[in-house]
Amino acid sequence: MTQKNPALQLFNDLWQDVRDPDFIWQVLALVVCLGVASLFARWWRSQRAEGAGRLSDASARLAFPLTGMILVGLTRLLLKPFIHVNLLKLAMPLLGSMALVRGVVFVLRQAFPSATWLTAWERIIAAVVWSWLALYITDLAPYVIDALEQVDFSIGKQKVDLWMILHGAVTVFLTVVAALWVAGLFERKLMRVETLDSSLRIVGIRVAKALLTVIAIVASLSLVGIDMTALSVFTGALGVGLGLGLQKIASNYVSGFIILLDRSIRIGNIIQIGADSGQVTQITTRYTVLKHPGGTEFIVPNETLIASTVQNQTYSDSRLRLATTIGVAYSTDLDIAMGLMAEAAAAHPRVLADPGPKVFLTMFAESSVNLELGFWIADPEEGRGNVVSDINLAIWRAFREHGIEIPYPQREVRIVHEKTAA
Repeated sequence: MTQKNPALQLFNDLWQDVRDPDFIWQVLALVVCLGVASLFARWWRSQRAEGAGRLSDASARLAFPLTGMILVGLTRLLLKPFIHVNLLKLAMPLLGSMALVRGVVFVLRQAFPSATWLTAWERIIAAVVWSWLALYITDLAPYVIDALEQVDFSIGKQKVDLWMILHGAVTVFLTVVAALWVAGLFERKLMRVETLDSSLRIVGIRVAKALLTVIAIVASLSLVGIDMTALSVFTGALGVGLGLGLQKIASNYVSGFIILLDRSIRIGNIIQIGADSGQVTQITTRYTVLKHPGGTEFIVPNETLIASTVQNQTYSDSRLRLATTIGVAYSTDLDIAMGLMAEAAAAHPRVLADPGPKVFLTMFAESSVNLELGFWIADPEEGRGNVVSDINLAIWRAFREHGIEIPYPQREVRIVHEKTAA
């Protein structure tokens, strides 16, 4: 005696129910259960406080399928003594699988909070996974797999069918997600190691992510049954094309790893490349971001930092010397003026006492004696112009109190009258 196929038996039972006039009560009961579950889920989301926590977010996602499954189960128990309930019997595992898929996707979002692609594709991923679970629940999956295996073609010596491609895509996705999850754990542990330089930590994290991703892809393709040697010709041609067409991009990536490894430029350094200067706020594998004190951000390719001269004002010492030049009248007592300038700088809280401020006579100009005040600060990332401005204002006030004149160029014009002949 042959055993009936479960899928055919299920659809045969449903077809028998459809022909029964009482089937309308199953449909009506299912619609009522789903409607009540939808209303309850909407009310639950409205009662949930914004940012109440992960448990509250998870309950909002699972409210509809779990409530629907409970209501359908109760309705099935109530109606089973009176009518056939095959439709409700099928609806219960479908709602349960929906709750499972939503829960798994929610866990993935919590594990990868920075993965914006997961948020954008969340509904599509959940729908695809739930559809495949529905095929397994209804025992239709073997028929679908057989149909997909009939669509086959060859890549070199490797025979590939549509089922192998879909299976490989899902396997690659799952293994890559698992690899990124492991890389995330490694990143969190490595970032806690404060004894290791920040640049080395960034390099370690990026290398770990790249290696784990490559290993996951190769391992998943091997698990599916795809011979990697069949792709050797394609990967070789792709490598040549990338080498020629993406030479600049590759150079920037290599330069980025060099910068991170040799630590010649670090986050927080004050550097200048040509006319662009600012504080290093971010170092990626392709470019480096400089933030100017005025708020402008410069995105500098890493190759430029390697191939050109970089003025790193905080490479080995964060201290920076600033200077301001002021001209005084020739009648000024220079000792008093130089003392006042040094006192104005020393009184500023950001000016270092060692080395202390010094004043130099730099030039005997046409209308003034130029004095240069040099002083050192230890926090150039807090700005330089504000310190110079404060000290210049203090010097101006001190000069005004002591009657010291800051001259400006003057010109004397003489008009010579020529005597005319009588």
